[in-house]
Amino acid sequence: MWFKNTSELTILNLLYLQMKNKLKTEESNITTKTEFVLLGFSDIPNLQWILFGMFLVIYLSILMSNSIIIMITRIDSPLQTPMYFFLSNFSFLEICYVTVTIPRMLMDLLTQKGSISFLACAIQMCFVLMLGGAEGLLLTAMAYDRCVAICDPLHYPLVMNHKVCVQLVAASWTSGVPAVVGQTCQIFSLPFCGSNRINHFFCDIPPVLKLACGDTFVNEISVYVAAVVFIMVPFLLIIVSYGKIISNILKLSSASGRAKAFSTCSSHLIVVVLFYGTATITYLQPKSNQFERLGKLISLFYTILTPTLNPIVYTLRNKDIMVALRKLFGY
Repeated sequence: MWFKNTSELTILNLLYLQMKNKLKTEESNITTKTEFVLLGFSDIPNLQWILFGMFLVIYLSILMSNSIIIMITRIDSPLQTPMYFFLSNFSFLEICYVTVTIPRMLMDLLTQKGSISFLACAIQMCFVLMLGGAEGLLLTAMAYDRCVAICDPLHYPLVMNHKVCVQLVAASWTSGVPAVVGQTCQIFSLPFCGSNRINHFFCDIPPVLKLACGDTFVNEISVYVAAVVFIMVPFLLIIVSYGKIISNILKLSSASGRAKAFSTCSSHLIVVVLFYGTATITYLQPKSNQFERLGKLISLFYTILTPTLNPIVYTLRNKDIMVALRKLFGY
């Protein structure tokens, strides 16, 4: 290439160097991001200590109440049934679930920093999704247990033997692991540039995806597919189970029998509505309609409020549990 004078060559060299430096800067913005910042509740700084105290009390109450349920279902002989075997596993799952999010949130409220490493964020997301998926599948197993108990009581001890119960619990814990690990790896293999501030109190899929660069369409589709498989399919199975249960209850001639059957199932149904309602809004809502503040509020429901209410629902609406509690505390 020929240039009329050296000034043109100098200008081209300067343009080349400027473009090269810009590309290096953009590349470094994408590749050197090593941590995120969880904003949590930083938009209400005057309430940080109140929130810390409130969430600490909630966390300790969840640990204590679920631990009591696990203990009484182990030591009280009338509670050595499949229904309470599932309930004790559900209580243990709730303890694990809240432990993934609340201690981290308490630390952020205490230090008011919110910094979380790239790896720690990925691990937290993985466990939140894995335990949330396990909870949904375990609720489905519990619905199946109630369906067999009410619709086929004569064969119930044979169908729901200990081996089957263990297999259902093991399947609930492990079925979603490959999909969750793959989903997490897929999301965190995306390039992240620009802001590293996550407007949430834990690493959840919607707020993290908002920070990703480039086209996230494939990732969003995979999230919807996973949500359909691990939220909608189990929920539909629960609806079918309860359809059969209600149909059989209405056939009972005894009013007391109908009342007892409804009482046994109502607590489980309340938990199902709370869990699946909030999870569906979070993961099946179109990205264009997602509001960050509303997302945080809904997340509070299924990560904190629902685990807080579950022990209350299962104890206050269950006569066997109340009797076992009276025995435990000597009333």
